[in-house]
Amino acid sequence: MANKIEVKELLEAGVHFGHLTRKWNPNMAPYIYMERNGIHVINLYKTVAKLEEANEALKKIAASGRKILFVATKKQAKDIVADKVANVNMPYITERWPGGMLTNFVTIRKAVKKMASIDRMKKDGTFNTLSKKERLQVDRLRAKLEKNLGSISEMTRLPGALFVVDTMREHIAVREAQKLNIPIFAMVDTNSDPRAVDFVIPSNDDASKSIEVIMAQVTSAVAEGLAERKSDKDGKEEAADKAPKAAAKEAAAETPAAPEKAAEPAVEKAAVVEEAPVVEEAPAVEETPAVEKAPAVKETAKATEADDLTKIEGIGPKISEIFQNSGIATYADLAGKSEEELKTVLTEAGPRYASKNPSSWAKQAKLASDGKWDELKEWQESVKGGVE
Repeated sequence: MANKIEVKELLEAGVHFGHLTRKWNPNMAPYIYMERNGIHVINLYKTVAKLEEANEALKKIAASGRKILFVATKKQAKDIVADKVANVNMPYITERWPGGMLTNFVTIRKAVKKMASIDRMKKDGTFNTLSKKERLQVDRLRAKLEKNLGSISEMTRLPGALFVVDTMREHIAVREAQKLNIPIFAMVDTNSDPRAVDFVIPSNDDASKSIEVIMAQVTSAVAEGLAERKSDKDGKEEAADKAPKAAAKEAAAETPAAPEKAAEPAVEKAAVVEEAPVVEEAPAVEETPAVEKAPAVKETAKATEADDLTKIEGIGPKISEIFQNSGIATYADLAGKSEEELKTVLTEAGPRYASKNPSSWAKQAKLASDGKWDELKEWQESVKGGVE
C-alpha cells in the first residue's frame, strides 16, 4: 500500500482551501466542512477517504496493464504532473487538450504515426534529400507534434482511466471520457460539479503544493500496481521455466525401479528367488497412483473461474464489479448475454450506469473467450471506444 495519507500533511499543503462562497457549486456541499472569511473549507477527512478509494482503483487498473491518461493543462499543475507521471511511464496531456483525443482516437494515432515517420526519414537519410525550406517545415511540424502529442506516443489504444486536475478547465476531456464510458478520477474543487466524476477527490486544484501532494499519492498507487503486475508476470515465467524441469523429475521418478530389483535376484543364487518374489514388488507400483493428481486439476479449474472484464472496451472497474455480482464472471458469460439483459443489469445498478451502451460488449467478449486477442485489439482500435 502507498504511504499512509495523513490529514496533517494535507492541511500543511493547503488542500483544504476551497473557492469563494459565491462561486461554489451546491453539489459539493457533502465535501465542505465550513465557511470562513468568505471561503469554503473542504473536509479533509472525506478527502483522505476518497483519495484512498481512488488509489485502490488506480492500482487495480495499473495492475491489469491498462494505461491511465493524466490531464492537467493549467500553468501551476503542468510541470508537476509531467514530472510525477513520467516516473511511472504513463501518458499525459499538459498542453492544449486536442479535441477528439478520445472520441476520434484513430485520427490522433495517425498524427502520432506521422511523428514516427519523420523520425524514420531522419534515420534513413531521406530527410537530407529535401530542400532547405522543406526540412524547416518538417522540423516545425515535428516540434509541434512532439509538444502536443509526444507524451502519448506509446498509447496505442484508449486509456483504461482518465485522471483530471480541475474538471472545469478540462470539461471537454471529461465529456469525451463520459461518452466512451471511461472511468474518471479527478481533483474536484468547491466550484466544480462532482456528478460527472466516478472517483471524486475533493481538494484545492489551484495551489501547486496541494496538486503535488495529491499527485504524489496517486502516482505512488500506480507504481504499486505496476510492480504487482511485474511480480505476477515474473512468477508466471518462473513457473513456466520450472514446469519442464518438474516434469522431467517426475518422469525420472516414475521410471520403475522394479525391473532393476527383479533383475538382481536373477543374477544371484536361485535360493534368493523365494525370499524376494516378483509378486511382492506389485505394491511399489501402487505408491504413486494417478488418482492423487486429480485435486491439482480441480485447483487450476477454480483459479480460472473469473476473467478480467475490464479488457472489454467500455467496461471499467465499477461495471466489471456490477457484472461479477450479477453472475457474469467470464467472457463466455458476457458473450451469452443480449444487449437488453446487460441493459437491465446496468439499470438496476443505478441511474449513472443506465446510460451506458453495451451493444458491442457481447461481441468483444466472444472474441476474448475464443482467444482471438489480436483480432479484438484491431477491432477496438478501429472502433471508437468499443461502440459500433
